[in-house]
Amino acid sequence: MKKSLTPLGESEMEILHHVWELGEATVAEVQELILKKRKVAYTTVMTIMKNLNDKGFLKYRKQGVTYVYSAAIEPENVQSSLISNLINKVFKGSPSALVQTLVKGENLSEDELKTIRNLIDNMEDEQ
Repeated sequence: MKKSLTPLGESEMEILHHVWELGEATVAEVQELILKKRKVAYTTVMTIMKNLNDKGFLKYRKQGVTYVYSAAIEPENVQSSLISNLINKVFKGSPSALVQTLVKGENLSEDELKTIRNLIDNMEDEQ
């Protein structure tokens, strides 16, 4: 089994995205969303959500006998941390190498390239 480059596995990221989308979610609600794409057991989703809580990515509150989960860390903070980790591990600390690989390797459309150029221009204007 391949070791992930991030502290989160693919299933953990999938579940985290669903919780971010919903704001708050029970295990059953997350399982229902995943079942639209593939089969997954309730207990599997429950275990992963508990692990995400233990890792500090999710928090929960009890509503009767049900656990209602929400993000413990804002999506932007998680994304920023994972990208920094990726840049350090894969691109030897070079953000420009990441961007170069993305632009060359992802067959970006003209609209996507234009959006990236605009983002860079806007960031430069702000500085």
